[in-house]
Amino acid sequence: MTSPLPGDSVPHYDVLGRVGTDYYAVFADIPDADREVWERAQDLVDEVGDRMRDAWDAADYPMDVAARLGELDLLNDGIEHPRLTRFSPLAAGLVNMEVSRGDGSLGTVLAVQGGLALRTLALFGSDDQQERWLSAVARSEVPAAFALTEPDHGSDSVSLETVARRDGGEWVIRGAKKWIGNGATGGITFVWARVDDEGSELHGAVRCFLVEQDRPGYTGTVITGKASLRGIHQAHIALDDVRVPGDAVLPGTRSFKDASTVLYATRSGVAWSALGHATACYEAALQYAQQRVQFGKPLAKFQMVQERLAHMLEDLTAMQLFCRRLADLETAGGLRPTQASLAKFHNTRAARRVAATARDLLGGNGILLENGVMQHMADIEAIHTYEGTESVQALLLGRDITGMGAFA
Repeated sequence: MTSPLPGDSVPHYDVLGRVGTDYYAVFADIPDADREVWERAQDLVDEVGDRMRDAWDAADYPMDVAARLGELDLLNDGIEHPRLTRFSPLAAGLVNMEVSRGDGSLGTVLAVQGGLALRTLALFGSDDQQERWLSAVARSEVPAAFALTEPDHGSDSVSLETVARRDGGEWVIRGAKKWIGNGATGGITFVWARVDDEGSELHGAVRCFLVEQDRPGYTGTVITGKASLRGIHQAHIALDDVRVPGDAVLPGTRSFKDASTVLYATRSGVAWSALGHATACYEAALQYAQQRVQFGKPLAKFQMVQERLAHMLEDLTAMQLFCRRLADLETAGGLRPTQASLAKFHNTRAARRVAATARDLLGGNGILLENGVMQHMADIEAIHTYEGTESVQALLLGRDITGMGAFA
């Protein structure tokens, strides 16, 4: 065996392992049923971690890996429905946290397929729609997308311009959507559009339509050049007079408030996802500090390094407390939408701080994908924006605490 060259004795650092950080024992009293679900998510992360890191590097979307979420029955996201396995809010949060700790792209698959698409169908779909599609979406047999955001309407999505026009017994949908996960996978898309149906009481209302992606006029183009969430494809969708049957509308949707109901529910999931990313970054930094030797001793023995680790732990523990309280409030039926907004607002900001400190602590090795931190740092940028930007969360909170709206 060839001896290492001088100055090249450490081939790599083992920093991706699970440490189990829980300084305040926030998760020490988890019920056995919730812990079993969490462990199932851990097993998935261990199973597909290498695949997802390669996929992120190559900007590839491994659909078979995404399908494992459904095969392992991990997509419920706390949705209550007789056809779905029941997860407690805590179990749903732990799945979001753990999957994102492993890979942010896979965490976004969970958010899109389960949190957005499956929830929309379960809450608002007809019996026939649910009979045909609900189990298939929950088991990942059919990829599903949630199409609200448009190229010209992100934070002001209430102003969406996609139109669904009544034409006899059909609907004709015309418009464009952007940043739609699973929007070009050959599955189904839940398209939010403004109704054009003169004489109807719902003329001008925003409703949701189940659109099969092989319909003539539906074109989903994968968005390239992303530096975040590279292991899932998001699409720019063109809806060029797409015809769907009259019963394609989800009968439970009658206004934009219904879309907001879905978004409020998934906002908690984003807070948990941010916790997962931050956990991965902190634990990578901790393990690196214990293994990396400089000036004759491990980095962990330097005062400045210990101070940085303490600051990261401070943020991480606060994030855990936010998330556990969210789950407890939801379990008790007392979670308000703005409380979820505050958790998302705090946790994605804190995750950014943790990731930046971890990247800096790892030095040059911090930019290598093999050490995880840089990938998480990039992926945090996406979750910081989606399901409502920092500014939108601040305005929602501001309106709640002052009683005065400050939206434009």
